Amino acid sequence: MRLLVVGRLSGQLAQAVKMAMAHGAKVQHVERADQATEQLRRGQGADLLMVDYRIDIGALIAANDAERIHVPVVACGVDAGASDAAAAIKAGAKEFIPLPPDADLIAAVLSAVADDERPMISADPSMKAVIQLADQVARSEASILITGESGVGKEVMARYLHQNSRRAERPFISVNCAAIPDNLLESELFGHEKGAFTGAVARRIGKFEEADGGTLLLDEISEMDARLQAKLLRAIQERVIDRVGGTKPVKVDIRIIATSNRDLAKAVAEGVFREDLLYRLNVVNLRLPALRERPGDIAVLADHFIKKYAAANGVGLRPLSADARRALVAHRWAGNVRELENAMHRAVLLATGAEIDVEAIRMPDGQPLMGATTPATYDAGPAGRAAQAADAMTRSMVGQTVAQMEKALILDTLGHCLGNRTHAANILGISIRTLRNKLNEYADEGTPIPAPQSGVAAGYAIGMG
Repeated sequence: MRLLVVGRLSGQLAQAVKMAMAHGAKVQHVERADQATEQLRRGQGADLLMVDYRIDIGALIAANDAERIHVPVVACGVDAGASDAAAAIKAGAKEFIPLPPDADLIAAVLSAVADDERPMISADPSMKAVIQLADQVARSEASILITGESGVGKEVMARYLHQNSRRAERPFISVNCAAIPDNLLESELFGHEKGAFTGAVARRIGKFEEADGGTLLLDEISEMDARLQAKLLRAIQERVIDRVGGTKPVKVDIRIIATSNRDLAKAVAEGVFREDLLYRLNVVNLRLPALRERPGDIAVLADHFIKKYAAANGVGLRPLSADARRALVAHRWAGNVRELENAMHRAVLLATGAEIDVEAIRMPDGQPLMGATTPATYDAGPAGRAAQAADAMTRSMVGQTVAQMEKALILDTLGHCLGNRTHAANILGISIRTLRNKLNEYADEGTPIPAPQSGVAAGYAIGMG
């Protein structure tokens, strides 16, 4: 993980940096916020910013946003009170690390916020066969297309390929092609020169140059505009790019990995994806099976996520009960590994006994895991489970608008997370900023908003989210 520290590197902050380096972080340092933005603009990327809370964090994030640079911020500081931590979180920091530093806390925060060290965990034969193929091609320079449903772990596989490649010590850069508007994606990928368009106040290095020597992941490549596909094809073929507004080609040395949850062959037939680009990307195809197609992975992944979120939340480690394991395997997991991870995150927070039982495993709407309340439903079969799910969904949705359902989901999740905004945002799959904006809207409507709980949980919530 690449860590950029912003602030005077002395005393307790220097000690925190040493601890981060001991956990594998590659650290760079600047003293001022404007230096941080300039360094990121030049392509000296970072996965996480660790910022002294006395620096104007809101202004730093705003300056980065203006350049479409989105790097999570963790605030830190010596002798910071609860109000200082709250102000840093309100300004946009995802977490707060009090100093003097605690090695376990730093490790947990770095893991939870950057989240770039997701191990490839599998026990099911169908997934092991895919991993075996990945091992065979990882050290090659071949472009690889990873396909599968949303949430199956395509980015995890991409990182696994990079970590086992000859480029492992070089950058791994990911671009979500579906999350960036078409008119901005070209600049995001290829960079721009000063004055290339309104708002281009300085040269900006794009993701191709930032990934030079390493691996570039083009996530959800199927969503890319057809015009930009032609420019991408040239970059892949010739390993040369043109910055927007530039006059000189720039050579790059990268390996391309792409992902898609759509059938690209069908997209070619429909005329929305270039056939020649598909051939360039699909030298090797790794299709990741849906979680329901690899039931042997469900329990081992659940155990992994329980350990991860117990550590991140500072709570005791509880094992899964036998009934809970059966319920997990019986569930179809339409959201795949991502849905399972979120369910285990909630379960860690909700469990009260010596074990994580079926009652602690809740869906985003607060309902129990389908089939969790009565063991007889484990044998209902796919048709029975589908009917139960459809019936429960219908009862909960009829008569509600989308906005009402969204509001209920957000407030319920926040309540389950003991008022902790950061963890609620992680479970919901939205940014902490989006969550805060929604909560402000609800508060303006007169809706009570769950506050961080008192006691141990509140100390974590005030300090961390």
